[in-house]
Amino acid sequence: MTSANDEWLARSRAAVWHPCTQMKVHEALPLVPIARGEGAWLVDFDGRRYLDAVSSWWVNLFGHANPRINAALHAQLDTLEHAMLAGFTHAPAVELAERLATLAPAGLGHAFYASDGASAVEIALKMSVHYWRNRGQPHKRRFVHLAGSYHGETLGALAVTDVAIFRDAYGPLLGAHATVPSPAAGDGDALERSARAAAGLARHLAVHGRETAALIVEPLVQGAAGMRMYDASYLAAASALCAEHGVHLIADEIMTGFGRTGTLFACEQAGIRPDFLCLSKGITGGYLPLSAVMTTDDVYAAFYDDDVARGFLHSHSYTGNPLACRAALAVLDIFRDDDVVAANRAAAARRAPQRARLAAHPRIANLRRCGMIDAFEVTSARPDFARWFFGEALARNVLLRPIGNTVYFMPPYILTDDEYAQLVDAVLAIA
Repeated sequence: MTSANDEWLARSRAAVWHPCTQMKVHEALPLVPIARGEGAWLVDFDGRRYLDAVSSWWVNLFGHANPRINAALHAQLDTLEHAMLAGFTHAPAVELAERLATLAPAGLGHAFYASDGASAVEIALKMSVHYWRNRGQPHKRRFVHLAGSYHGETLGALAVTDVAIFRDAYGPLLGAHATVPSPAAGDGDALERSARAAAGLARHLAVHGRETAALIVEPLVQGAAGMRMYDASYLAAASALCAEHGVHLIADEIMTGFGRTGTLFACEQAGIRPDFLCLSKGITGGYLPLSAVMTTDDVYAAFYDDDVARGFLHSHSYTGNPLACRAALAVLDIFRDDDVVAANRAAAARRAPQRARLAAHPRIANLRRCGMIDAFEVTSARPDFARWFFGEALARNVLLRPIGNTVYFMPPYILTDDEYAQLVDAVLAIA
C-alpha cells in the first residue's frame, strides 16, 4: 500500500522544482515530505519526527507553530491581509519600522521593506549607487566584498558573492567587482587575521576608493563559505576605512541578525553603525517572507526631492505585507518579554559539556561557536560527504545540512538541552 509520504513525494517530484537542488539526486535520496511542525520538530505524513537543527534554512527562531506568533497572525487576518505600500500605509509596517529603529545601531531608520534576503541586498546595492549619483558622484558604482562571501542569488547579490557553485554559471550576467581578503581565512589567530584583512582592504581603497560605492560584509560569520567566523575588530577597522575613503558599509545581517551571534545584531559587537543594514530570515520567526533595509538620514535625504527620477523607484507588489510585519512584531515582542539574548547566552554556556564531547572525537576538527551557531569540520575522504551525512542524520531523526565537510548547528532558540544532546549523539554516531 502506498503511504501518505509516498503519495506526496510522487506529487512533489512531478510538479515542484525544488530550490538549491540537483533534482536527479532525489532518484536515490527521497525528498522529506513535511505535514506539520511542532516546536523544534518537523513531522512527516507518516508521523516520523525530525529535529530541525538548521531552523529550516536559518529562519525559525522560536519553533514551529509558535502560539504567540500564531495569535498575532490570527488577529491580523481579521483586520487587513494586504494593501499596497505605494501611496498607502498601515499600522504593522509603521510599527515595525519604529521598533527596528529603536533596536538597530543608533542612526538607522527609514526601513525599506522587501520579500527576502537577496532582495534586501539588491536594494542596498542600488540605494548606494543611486545615492552617489544623486550626490553628483556617478563614478562611484563599484562594490567590494570579502573572499568567500555569500549575499544571495539574484544578479546584483551574486555579483558580490564569492562562492563558485552559485556564481560561476551566471558569470556573463554579473558586473565586475572587487574581492578583498577575508578576516576568517589564513594563518594566525583571529586578531592577526583581522589585521591582515583590514590591511588588504586599506590597500584596495587607497587605490580604488574614488570609484567604490560600498563594501558589503556578513558581520562575524560567513555562512555559505562554511560558517567561517572572525573577530569583531575587523568590522571596526572596515567601518573606519569606509568612512575615511567615502565608501558606504553594507552589513548583510540576513543570517547573523536577531540573536544568532550572541547579540541582537552582530554589528553591536564591533560598536559600529553601517550605512545600510540588511535584515531577513529570522525577522518573522520563520513564518512569512520579509526583509528590510535600514539606512541613515543622510542616505534618505539624498532621495528626497521634487524630481521623481531622484526617488528610489524599487518595489514589489507585497512590499511591507501586514501579515509579515505583524509576525515580525510578535517576534520582537518575544525577544523583549523573554529576554531572549540573555537566555541564549545561558543556554550556550550550559551546552559546553556537550560541545566538549564533539571536540574529543578524532575526526572532528576546528570546533567553533559564535552565539547560537556551532560549527566544525568532519575528516572524510567521501566526495559526497554533505549528501551522505544529510541522509545519515535523517535516518537518526535529525535535520542537518552540511556545507562541504562543515557540519553546523543552528537550531531554533527554544531547543532544550536534551534536544541539543540528541544532536550531539547523532553526529557522534555518524562521524
